[in-house]
Amino acid sequence: MKYIFTFMGIITLLTSCFVGKSKKVENAEQVNPTTSVYDISINSLDGATPLKLSDYKGKYIVVVNTASECGYTPQYKDLQAFNEKYKDKNIVLLGCPCNQFGGQEPGTAAEIGAFCQKNFGVTFQLTEKIDVKGSTQHPLYQWLTQKSKNGAGDFEVKWNFNKFIISPDGKLLNYFGSGVKPLDPEFLKAMGL
Repeated sequence: MKYIFTFMGIITLLTSCFVGKSKKVENAEQVNPTTSVYDISINSLDGATPLKLSDYKGKYIVVVNTASECGYTPQYKDLQAFNEKYKDKNIVLLGCPCNQFGGQEPGTAAEIGAFCQKNFGVTFQLTEKIDVKGSTQHPLYQWLTQKSKNGAGDFEVKWNFNKFIISPDGKLLNYFGSGVKPLDPEFLKAMGL
């Protein structure tokens, strides 16, 4: 029994490192960003269609790094429910598959798309598989995580299903860790829902 509690304590400690908290940045000391989020494009999951973030001007943009084999993967269901409920409320949801955390998104674009559709009925926009940290970090995540680019704050993507909210005027508003679900009140409040 003692070993079970020790094991559970270790799991709790490790999980707390990855879950993260909400970080509101709209009232943070702003600096002039070096780039606009609207200058960034990212390919769709099939890699054939470039998605220009400038097409989403005037809308909230929610960006989530996703994975198919993670303990947080059931959040796909919550993301889909969020999308269905709020897609007509000036909100765009972008799921960005990433394999940088525990190798939990090993599939091809076709495998990722099939998994998301079959298991969660995903209809929100999925992007190409990208890196969200490191030397090959996608420009979108460079903007999301670097104060010099976003003007709001420096953030570290610590695990799968971290969430960023961009305001309708292209400013970074909030960062949420993996443990905050898309239908949690604090998440919805960030968009005035």
